[in-house]
Amino acid sequence: MNPRLAAAKALAAVLSGKASLNSSLPTQLDKVEDRDRGFTQDLAFGTARWQPRLSALAAKLLQKPLKAADADVEALLLVGLYQLLYTRVPAHAAIGETVGCADKLKKPWAKALINAVLRRAQRESEALLAELEHDPVVRTAHPRWLQKSLKAFWPLQWEAICAANNAHPPMILRVNRRHHDRDAYLQLLSQAGVAAQPCTFSQDGIVLETPGDVRSLPGFSEGWISVQDEAAQLAAELLDLAPGQRVLDACCAPGGKTCHILEVEPGLAAVVAVDLEAKRLVRVKENLERLGLSAELIAADGRDTQAWWDGKPFQRILLDAPCSATGVIRRHPDIKLTRQPDDIAALAVLQGELLDAMWPTLEVGGILLYATCSTLPTENTEVIEAFLARTPGARELDIASQAGIKQPHGRQLLAQEGGHDGFYYAKLIKIAATRG
Repeated sequence: MNPRLAAAKALAAVLSGKASLNSSLPTQLDKVEDRDRGFTQDLAFGTARWQPRLSALAAKLLQKPLKAADADVEALLLVGLYQLLYTRVPAHAAIGETVGCADKLKKPWAKALINAVLRRAQRESEALLAELEHDPVVRTAHPRWLQKSLKAFWPLQWEAICAANNAHPPMILRVNRRHHDRDAYLQLLSQAGVAAQPCTFSQDGIVLETPGDVRSLPGFSEGWISVQDEAAQLAAELLDLAPGQRVLDACCAPGGKTCHILEVEPGLAAVVAVDLEAKRLVRVKENLERLGLSAELIAADGRDTQAWWDGKPFQRILLDAPCSATGVIRRHPDIKLTRQPDDIAALAVLQGELLDAMWPTLEVGGILLYATCSTLPTENTEVIEAFLARTPGARELDIASQAGIKQPHGRQLLAQEGGHDGFYYAKLIKIAATRG
Protein backbone atom coordinates (compact mmCIF):
# COMPACT_ATOMS: atom_id res chain seq x y z
CA MET A 1 0.00 0.00 0.00
CA ASN A 2 1.13 3.53 -0.74
CA PRO A 3 2.38 5.05 2.54
CA ARG A 4 0.30 8.19 1.94
CA LEU A 5 -2.85 6.12 1.62
CA ALA A 6 -1.98 4.12 4.74
CA ALA A 7 -1.40 7.29 6.76
CA ALA A 8 -4.62 8.84 5.46
CA LYS A 9 -6.68 5.77 6.37
CA ALA A 10 -5.25 5.75 9.89
CA LEU A 11 -5.97 9.47 10.24
CA ALA A 12 -9.48 9.18 8.81
CA ALA A 13 -10.42 6.87 11.69
CA VAL A 14 -9.12 9.51 14.12
CA LEU A 15 -10.92 12.38 12.36
CA SER A 16 -14.15 10.37 12.46
CA GLY A 17 -13.79 9.84 16.21
CA LYS A 18 -13.53 6.08 15.82
CA ALA A 19 -9.95 5.47 16.97
CA SER A 20 -6.64 6.86 18.12
CA LEU A 21 -3.49 6.54 16.06
CA ASN A 22 -2.28 3.94 18.57
CA SER A 23 -5.13 1.68 17.48
CA SER A 24 -5.62 2.67 13.82
CA LEU A 25 -2.03 3.02 12.60
CA PRO A 26 -0.60 -0.47 13.35
CA THR A 27 -3.18 -2.10 11.05
CA GLN A 28 -2.17 0.21 8.22
CA LEU A 29 1.56 -0.20 8.86
CA ASP A 30 1.16 -3.93 8.29
CA LYS A 31 0.03 -3.15 4.72
CA VAL A 32 3.03 -1.10 3.60
CA GLU A 33 6.50 -2.24 2.60
CA ASP A 34 8.98 -2.48 5.46
CA ARG A 35 11.06 0.30 3.95
CA ASP A 36 8.01 2.60 4.03
CA ARG A 37 6.92 2.05 7.64
CA GLY A 38 8.93 4.93 9.06
CA PHE A 39 7.70 7.31 6.36
CA THR A 40 4.10 6.21 6.92
CA GLN A 41 4.39 6.80 10.64
CA ASP A 42 5.91 10.24 10.08
CA LEU A 43 3.07 11.18 7.73
CA ALA A 44 0.41 10.11 10.23
CA PHE A 45 2.00 11.61 13.34
CA GLY A 46 3.22 14.74 11.58
CA THR A 47 -0.16 15.46 10.04
CA ALA A 48 -1.84 15.00 13.42
CA ARG A 49 0.75 17.26 15.06
CA TRP A 50 0.07 20.14 12.67
CA GLN A 51 -3.61 19.41 11.97
CA PRO A 52 -4.96 22.69 13.43
CA ARG A 53 -2.72 24.65 11.03
CA LEU A 54 -3.29 22.31 8.11
CA SER A 55 -7.07 22.32 8.54
CA ALA A 56 -7.17 26.12 8.72
CA LEU A 57 -5.16 26.30 5.50
CA ALA A 58 -7.37 23.70 3.83
CA ALA A 59 -10.46 25.71 4.77
CA LYS A 60 -9.00 28.72 2.94
CA LEU A 61 -8.19 26.63 -0.12
CA LEU A 62 -11.44 24.67 -0.42
CA GLN A 63 -14.45 26.27 -2.07
CA LYS A 64 -16.75 24.49 0.38
CA PRO A 65 -16.17 22.17 3.36
CA LEU A 66 -15.95 18.45 2.79
CA LYS A 67 -18.82 16.29 4.04
CA ALA A 68 -18.46 14.22 7.20
CA ALA A 69 -18.63 11.07 5.06
CA ASP A 70 -15.47 12.21 3.29
CA ALA A 71 -13.14 12.11 6.28
CA ASP A 72 -10.84 9.89 4.22
CA VAL A 73 -10.55 12.56 1.52
CA GLU A 74 -9.93 15.20 4.17
CA ALA A 75 -7.23 13.05 5.75
CA LEU A 76 -5.55 12.49 2.37
CA LEU A 77 -5.65 16.21 1.65
CA LEU A 78 -4.07 17.00 5.04
CA VAL A 79 -1.36 14.40 4.41
CA GLY A 80 -0.61 16.15 1.13
CA LEU A 81 -0.40 19.56 2.80
CA TYR A 82 1.85 18.17 5.51
CA GLN A 83 4.29 16.90 2.88
CA LEU A 84 4.39 20.28 1.14
CA LEU A 85 4.87 22.31 4.33
CA TYR A 86 6.86 20.11 6.70
CA THR A 87 8.83 17.48 4.78
CA ARG A 88 11.59 17.35 2.18
CA VAL A 89 9.45 15.35 -0.22
CA PRO A 90 9.69 17.07 -3.63
CA ALA A 91 6.48 18.97 -4.38
CA HIS A 92 5.81 17.06 -7.60
CA ALA A 93 6.02 13.74 -5.76
CA ALA A 94 3.96 14.95 -2.81
CA ILE A 95 1.20 16.15 -5.11
CA GLY A 96 1.28 13.38 -7.70
CA GLU A 97 1.46 10.48 -5.25
CA THR A 98 -1.20 11.94 -2.97
CA VAL A 99 -3.62 12.64 -5.81
CA GLY A 100 -3.11 9.11 -7.10
CA CYS A 101 -4.33 7.69 -3.79
CA ALA A 102 -7.86 9.04 -4.37
CA ASP A 103 -8.65 6.14 -6.72
CA LYS A 104 -7.86 3.68 -3.93
CA LEU A 105 -10.48 5.41 -1.79
CA LYS A 106 -12.95 4.68 -4.59
CA LYS A 107 -13.61 8.39 -4.85
CA PRO A 108 -12.18 9.36 -8.24
CA TRP A 109 -13.98 12.71 -8.06
CA ALA A 110 -11.58 13.70 -5.30
CA LYS A 111 -8.54 13.58 -7.60
CA ALA A 112 -9.27 16.91 -9.27
CA LEU A 113 -10.14 18.55 -5.96
CA ILE A 114 -6.98 17.35 -4.15
CA ASN A 115 -4.81 18.24 -7.15
CA ALA A 116 -6.22 21.77 -7.33
CA VAL A 117 -5.92 22.40 -3.59
CA LEU A 118 -2.36 21.08 -3.33
CA ARG A 119 -1.15 22.99 -6.39
CA ARG A 120 -2.65 26.18 -5.03
CA ALA A 121 -1.07 25.45 -1.64
CA GLN A 122 2.28 25.05 -3.38
CA ARG A 123 1.90 28.60 -4.75
CA GLU A 124 0.06 30.40 -1.96
CA SER A 125 0.53 28.62 1.38
CA GLU A 126 3.13 31.04 2.70
CA ALA A 127 0.93 34.07 2.09
CA LEU A 128 -2.23 32.34 3.33
CA LEU A 129 -0.60 31.14 6.54
CA ALA A 130 0.73 34.65 7.16
CA GLU A 131 -2.89 35.87 7.00
CA LEU A 132 -3.96 33.17 9.45
CA GLU A 133 -1.13 33.63 11.95
CA HIS A 134 -3.10 36.14 14.03
CA ASP A 135 -5.25 33.23 15.20
CA PRO A 136 -3.48 31.49 18.13
CA VAL A 137 -5.00 28.18 17.02
CA VAL A 138 -3.08 28.44 13.75
CA ARG A 139 0.02 29.95 15.30
CA THR A 140 0.34 27.27 18.02
CA ALA A 141 -1.26 24.36 16.14
CA HIS A 142 -3.48 23.57 19.14
CA PRO A 143 -7.27 23.23 19.16
CA ARG A 144 -8.95 26.35 20.50
CA TRP A 145 -10.24 24.84 23.75
CA LEU A 146 -6.78 23.56 24.67
CA GLN A 147 -4.97 26.72 23.61
CA LYS A 148 -7.33 28.79 25.75
CA SER A 149 -7.02 26.43 28.72
CA LEU A 150 -3.23 26.50 28.60
CA LYS A 151 -3.23 30.29 28.32
CA ALA A 152 -5.61 30.61 31.29
CA PHE A 153 -3.73 28.19 33.54
CA TRP A 154 -0.19 29.03 32.43
CA PRO A 155 -0.20 32.67 31.24
CA LEU A 156 3.59 32.95 31.32
CA GLN A 157 4.41 29.50 29.93
CA TRP A 158 1.61 28.59 27.53
CA GLU A 159 3.41 29.44 24.31
CA ALA A 160 6.49 27.50 25.41
CA ILE A 161 4.22 24.56 26.31
CA CYS A 162 2.70 24.64 22.82
CA ALA A 163 6.15 24.81 21.21
CA ALA A 164 7.32 21.83 23.26
CA ASN A 165 4.15 19.93 22.34
CA ASN A 166 4.92 20.49 18.65
CA ALA A 167 8.57 19.44 18.91
CA HIS A 168 9.80 15.91 18.34
CA PRO A 169 10.34 14.22 21.72
CA PRO A 170 13.79 13.09 22.81
CA MET A 171 14.57 9.43 23.37
CA ILE A 172 15.25 8.85 27.06
CA LEU A 173 16.56 5.66 28.65
CA ARG A 174 16.20 4.33 32.17
CA VAL A 175 19.23 2.40 33.34
CA ASN A 176 18.43 -0.75 35.32
CA ARG A 177 20.50 -0.22 38.46
CA ARG A 178 20.42 -3.98 39.14
CA HIS A 179 22.98 -4.27 36.32
CA HIS A 180 24.78 -0.91 36.04
CA ASP A 181 24.72 2.55 37.49
CA ARG A 182 24.15 5.40 35.07
CA ASP A 183 27.79 6.43 34.74
CA ALA A 184 28.82 2.88 33.86
CA TYR A 185 26.14 2.65 31.17
CA LEU A 186 27.06 6.07 29.77
CA GLN A 187 30.56 4.67 29.32
CA LEU A 188 29.16 1.66 27.44
CA LEU A 189 27.24 4.01 25.15
CA SER A 190 30.35 6.06 24.53
CA GLN A 191 32.29 2.93 23.61
CA ALA A 192 29.49 2.03 21.19
CA GLY A 193 29.69 5.46 19.57
CA VAL A 194 26.31 6.60 20.90
CA ALA A 195 26.22 10.23 22.07
CA ALA A 196 24.20 10.70 25.27
CA GLN A 197 23.90 12.85 28.38
CA PRO A 198 22.61 12.21 31.91
CA CYS A 199 19.14 13.53 32.67
CA THR A 200 18.84 16.46 35.08
CA PHE A 201 16.35 15.11 37.62
CA SER A 202 16.27 11.31 37.36
CA GLN A 203 19.34 9.54 38.66
CA ASP A 204 18.68 6.62 36.31
CA GLY A 205 17.88 8.68 33.20
CA ILE A 206 19.91 9.18 30.03
CA VAL A 207 18.88 11.27 27.02
CA LEU A 208 20.22 10.21 23.64
CA GLU A 209 21.50 12.89 21.30
CA THR A 210 19.80 11.10 18.40
CA PRO A 211 16.83 8.71 18.74
CA GLY A 212 17.39 5.22 17.37
CA ASP A 213 16.43 1.57 17.63
CA VAL A 214 16.68 0.66 21.31
CA ARG A 215 17.31 -2.97 20.36
CA SER A 216 20.70 -1.95 18.96
CA LEU A 217 21.89 -0.45 22.25
CA PRO A 218 24.18 -2.37 24.63
CA GLY A 219 22.35 -4.90 26.79
CA PHE A 220 18.76 -4.11 25.83
CA SER A 221 17.78 -7.78 25.43
CA GLU A 222 19.54 -8.55 28.72
CA GLY A 223 17.41 -5.96 30.55
CA TRP A 224 20.11 -3.36 31.16
CA ILE A 225 17.93 -0.46 29.97
CA SER A 226 14.37 0.52 29.14
CA VAL A 227 12.86 3.47 27.27
CA GLN A 228 11.03 5.78 29.69
CA ASP A 229 10.65 9.54 29.87
CA GLU A 230 12.51 11.32 32.66
CA ALA A 231 9.33 12.69 34.25
CA ALA A 232 7.87 9.20 34.59
CA GLN A 233 11.13 7.96 36.12
CA LEU A 234 10.65 10.23 39.15
CA ALA A 235 7.77 8.11 40.50
CA ALA A 236 9.87 5.28 41.93
CA GLU A 237 12.16 7.68 43.82
CA LEU A 238 9.28 9.75 45.20
CA LEU A 239 7.66 6.62 46.70
CA ASP A 240 10.42 6.34 49.36
CA LEU A 241 10.64 2.58 48.88
CA ALA A 242 12.12 0.26 51.52
CA PRO A 243 12.56 -3.51 51.96
CA GLY A 244 9.52 -5.46 53.12
CA GLN A 245 6.91 -3.10 51.74
CA ARG A 246 3.82 -4.16 49.80
CA VAL A 247 3.38 -1.80 46.85
CA LEU A 248 0.32 -1.21 44.69
CA ASP A 249 0.79 0.16 41.18
CA ALA A 250 -2.71 1.17 40.12
CA CYS A 251 -3.48 1.84 36.44
CA CYS A 252 -0.09 0.26 35.74
CA ALA A 253 0.06 -0.34 31.98
CA PRO A 254 2.36 -0.39 30.08
CA GLY A 255 4.42 -1.19 33.15
CA GLY A 256 7.40 1.14 32.99
CA LYS A 257 6.87 2.40 36.54
CA THR A 258 6.09 -1.11 37.81
CA CYS A 259 9.46 -2.29 36.54
CA HIS A 260 11.31 0.75 37.86
CA ILE A 261 9.85 0.21 41.33
CA LEU A 262 11.22 -3.34 41.33
CA GLU A 263 14.60 -2.21 40.01
CA VAL A 264 14.96 0.50 42.68
CA GLU A 265 14.06 -1.75 45.65
CA PRO A 266 14.74 -5.49 45.17
CA GLY A 267 13.69 -6.23 48.76
CA LEU A 268 10.00 -5.42 48.41
CA ALA A 269 7.61 -7.99 49.88
CA ALA A 270 5.24 -7.74 46.91
CA VAL A 271 4.22 -5.53 43.99
CA VAL A 272 0.60 -5.73 42.87
CA ALA A 273 -0.07 -4.14 39.48
CA VAL A 274 -3.67 -3.45 38.51
CA ASP A 275 -5.04 -2.26 35.17
CA LEU A 276 -8.53 -2.12 33.75
CA GLU A 277 -7.85 -4.08 30.53
CA ALA A 278 -6.31 -7.53 30.41
CA LYS A 279 -4.86 -6.89 26.95
CA ARG A 280 -2.87 -3.94 28.33
CA LEU A 281 -1.34 -6.24 30.95
CA VAL A 282 0.26 -8.30 28.16
CA ARG A 283 2.70 -5.43 27.60
CA VAL A 284 3.38 -5.21 31.35
CA LYS A 285 4.14 -8.94 31.45
CA GLU A 286 6.52 -8.64 28.47
CA ASN A 287 8.42 -5.79 30.10
CA LEU A 288 8.73 -7.66 33.38
CA GLU A 289 9.98 -10.80 31.64
CA ARG A 290 12.65 -8.96 29.62
CA LEU A 291 13.94 -7.34 32.80
CA GLY A 292 13.80 -10.56 34.84
CA LEU A 293 11.28 -9.12 37.30
CA SER A 294 7.99 -10.36 38.72
CA ALA A 295 4.80 -8.76 40.01
CA GLU A 296 1.22 -9.88 40.60
CA LEU A 297 -0.82 -8.65 37.61
CA ILE A 298 -4.58 -8.17 37.99
CA ALA A 299 -7.07 -7.01 35.36
CA ALA A 300 -9.77 -5.06 37.18
CA ASP A 301 -11.35 -1.67 37.66
CA GLY A 302 -9.23 -0.06 40.35
CA ARG A 303 -12.34 1.43 41.93
CA ASP A 304 -13.82 -2.04 42.55
CA THR A 305 -11.48 -3.06 45.36
CA GLN A 306 -13.72 -5.97 46.38
CA ALA A 307 -12.87 -7.59 43.06
CA TRP A 308 -9.10 -7.51 43.45
CA TRP A 309 -7.89 -6.51 46.93
CA ASP A 310 -7.06 -9.31 49.39
CA GLY A 311 -7.47 -7.07 52.43
CA LYS A 312 -3.74 -6.84 53.21
CA PRO A 313 -2.77 -3.16 53.44
CA PHE A 314 -0.18 -1.57 51.20
CA GLN A 315 2.62 0.58 52.55
CA ARG A 316 3.01 2.38 49.23
CA ILE A 317 0.56 3.11 46.43
CA LEU A 318 1.28 4.64 43.05
CA LEU A 319 -1.90 5.92 41.41
CA ASP A 320 -0.96 6.88 37.87
CA ALA A 321 -4.46 8.05 37.09
CA PRO A 322 -6.14 8.07 33.67
CA CYS A 323 -5.95 11.64 32.37
CA SER A 324 -6.12 13.90 29.33
CA ALA A 325 -2.46 13.12 28.50
CA THR A 326 -1.97 16.79 27.61
CA GLY A 327 1.59 16.56 28.94
CA VAL A 328 2.60 13.98 26.31
CA ILE A 329 1.05 15.50 23.18
CA ARG A 330 4.43 15.51 21.44
CA ARG A 331 4.47 11.70 21.73
CA HIS A 332 0.77 11.30 20.91
CA PRO A 333 -0.14 14.29 18.70
CA ASP A 334 -3.55 12.85 17.83
CA ILE A 335 -4.60 13.91 21.35
CA LYS A 336 -5.25 17.25 19.65
CA LEU A 337 -7.92 15.49 17.59
CA THR A 338 -9.36 12.97 20.03
CA ARG A 339 -9.54 14.93 23.28
CA GLN A 340 -12.54 17.20 23.86
CA PRO A 341 -13.09 19.89 26.51
CA ASP A 342 -15.91 17.95 28.19
CA ASP A 343 -13.46 15.11 28.83
CA ILE A 344 -11.52 17.05 31.44
CA ALA A 345 -14.29 17.36 34.04
CA ALA A 346 -15.25 13.71 33.53
CA LEU A 347 -11.64 12.64 34.03
CA ALA A 348 -11.40 14.69 37.22
CA VAL A 349 -14.43 12.82 38.58
CA LEU A 350 -12.81 9.47 37.73
CA GLN A 351 -9.53 10.53 39.33
CA GLY A 352 -11.36 11.44 42.54
CA GLU A 353 -13.19 8.12 42.55
CA LEU A 354 -9.90 6.23 42.18
CA LEU A 355 -8.34 8.15 45.04
CA ASP A 356 -11.35 7.40 47.26
CA ALA A 357 -11.21 3.70 46.36
CA MET A 358 -7.44 3.29 46.84
CA TRP A 359 -7.20 5.14 50.15
CA PRO A 360 -8.73 2.39 52.37
CA THR A 361 -6.17 -0.11 51.02
CA LEU A 362 -3.30 2.05 52.32
CA GLU A 363 -1.82 1.34 55.74
CA VAL A 364 -1.78 4.11 58.34
CA GLY A 365 1.61 5.75 57.92
CA GLY A 366 1.72 4.69 54.28
CA ILE A 367 2.26 6.95 51.27
CA LEU A 368 0.13 7.36 48.15
CA LEU A 369 1.75 9.05 45.17
CA TYR A 370 -0.78 10.56 42.75
CA ALA A 371 0.48 11.08 39.21
CA THR A 372 -0.86 12.17 35.84
CA CYS A 373 0.67 13.11 32.49
CA SER A 374 -1.63 16.13 32.31
CA THR A 375 -0.71 19.81 32.37
CA LEU A 376 -4.21 20.93 33.40
CA PRO A 377 -4.72 21.81 37.11
CA THR A 378 -8.32 20.60 36.82
CA GLU A 379 -6.92 17.05 36.87
CA ASN A 380 -4.08 17.73 39.23
CA THR A 381 -3.89 20.20 42.08
CA GLU A 382 -7.68 20.70 42.10
CA VAL A 383 -8.29 16.95 42.39
CA ILE A 384 -5.87 16.72 45.32
CA GLU A 385 -7.37 19.78 47.00
CA ALA A 386 -10.85 18.24 46.83
CA PHE A 387 -9.59 14.87 48.12
CA LEU A 388 -7.81 16.40 51.09
CA ALA A 389 -10.93 18.42 51.95
CA ARG A 390 -13.08 15.28 52.18
CA THR A 391 -10.46 12.96 53.71
CA PRO A 392 -9.49 13.94 57.28
CA GLY A 393 -6.94 11.13 57.53
CA ALA A 394 -4.89 12.43 54.60
CA ARG A 395 -2.05 14.94 54.71
CA GLU A 396 0.16 16.21 51.92
CA LEU A 397 3.93 15.73 52.00
CA ASP A 398 6.42 18.03 50.32
CA ILE A 399 8.01 16.63 47.18
CA ALA A 400 11.78 16.66 47.50
CA SER A 401 12.57 17.44 43.88
CA GLN A 402 13.57 20.53 41.97
CA ALA A 403 11.70 19.28 38.91
CA GLY A 404 8.72 21.31 37.84
CA ILE A 405 6.79 24.11 39.53
CA LYS A 406 5.37 23.96 43.03
CA GLN A 407 1.57 24.15 42.99
CA PRO A 408 -0.99 24.77 45.75
CA HIS A 409 -0.83 20.98 45.97
CA GLY A 410 1.93 18.89 44.38
CA ARG A 411 4.39 19.80 41.63
CA GLN A 412 3.72 20.34 37.94
CA LEU A 413 6.31 19.47 35.31
CA LEU A 414 5.75 21.15 31.96
CA ALA A 415 7.02 19.58 28.74
CA GLN A 416 10.53 20.78 27.88
CA GLU A 417 11.99 20.84 24.39
CA GLY A 418 14.80 18.29 24.48
CA GLY A 419 13.86 17.34 28.04
CA HIS A 420 11.11 15.69 30.05
CA ASP A 421 7.39 15.37 29.28
CA GLY A 422 4.61 17.20 31.09
CA PHE A 423 3.75 15.41 34.34
CA TYR A 424 2.22 16.02 37.78
CA TYR A 425 2.92 14.50 41.20
CA ALA A 426 1.30 14.87 44.61
CA LYS A 427 2.45 12.91 47.67
CA LEU A 428 -0.02 12.00 50.41
CA ILE A 429 0.49 10.26 53.78
CA LYS A 430 -2.22 8.45 55.73
CA ILE A 431 -2.24 9.70 59.33
CA ALA A 432 -5.53 8.04 60.41
CA ALA A 433 -7.82 5.32 59.17
CA THR A 434 -11.10 7.14 59.79
CA ARG A 435 -12.81 9.30 57.22
CA GLY A 436 -15.37 12.00 57.72
